Amino acid sequence: MRILPGVVLAFALIGCGGNEGATEPDLAVADDEQPGANWPLAPDPPDGGEESTDLAGADLSGSPMDLGTSPHDLAVPGDAGVSLTRLVAHPKGSDGSPSGYYSYVPPQYPSGTTWPLLIALHGVGENGNQTTELVKVLNAGIGKLINTNKWPNARPFVVLMPQHTGVNNCPNATEIKNFINWATTAYAIDPKRVYLTGLSCGAIGAWAYLGAELDNKIAAMVPIAGNGKSPWAQKGCALGKVAIWAFHGDADPKVNVSGTNVPMDGLAACPSPPRREAKKTIYPGATHDTWTFTYDLSKGNDIYTWLLGITHP
Repeated sequence: MRILPGVVLAFALIGCGGNEGATEPDLAVADDEQPGANWPLAPDPPDGGEESTDLAGADLSGSPMDLGTSPHDLAVPGDAGVSLTRLVAHPKGSDGSPSGYYSYVPPQYPSGTTWPLLIALHGVGENGNQTTELVKVLNAGIGKLINTNKWPNARPFVVLMPQHTGVNNCPNATEIKNFINWATTAYAIDPKRVYLTGLSCGAIGAWAYLGAELDNKIAAMVPIAGNGKSPWAQKGCALGKVAIWAFHGDADPKVNVSGTNVPMDGLAACPSPPRREAKKTIYPGATHDTWTFTYDLSKGNDIYTWLLGITHP
């Protein structure tokens, strides 16, 4: 079954979301915390600092940009302006998905072809009941960009944003696996271009998924302010089957920067090949919210072009 764009529900939801600082409580994540743990809540401190890229030992060769004839050719060129009109809420139970989620599809989807899939996992502040609280997914990150018409038409991703339930916990590997498996059959997806990103708690969940599934489905991952130390300890260089570009602030009081440094520095030392591209960007002086200026590209890190250059072997 393939889902086509349905009734647009997002117009009634404008203005309901909060800002990043209000929606991303303090995770207080210790080095060995795992998804599902509970953490106390506290407001975000202000962020700041300039960007620094640490790629010591990383493979910077990348993969050639080769999208063939479909998504880039079909996507409408030009600036954003109508992304909101293709943002659709799917409350849990409405279409057979294992999670309530928001979807965004490019202007020409499906057009008889397959498209890159980007699964975007939110932070703990956007947790909700997957129905009446689903709008919280739009409070930060990629969901906020699309909801505020700051997502260019030319980006050829099908973007799906599932909501995690619970109060102060992160999605686990099984939950993410079930959603990805469903999404790749429900939508017209190129199986070689399935990508995963997450911010904060969503990044912790993304790391957990990678540790459990490796490259079973995804070709590349962009975790922001996450913790991959446990998957690294368990799987080591095997994590390198998936290309990773990880981001973190070195003054993050909620998820320690070692959660990115440990696995990414370890991966940089793994043989390449077989390891795929391993990159990290550490923002000096930045605290927890390093996703806003990463996702909106205002710091110059074009994660979207990078993702599209990676295909599953």
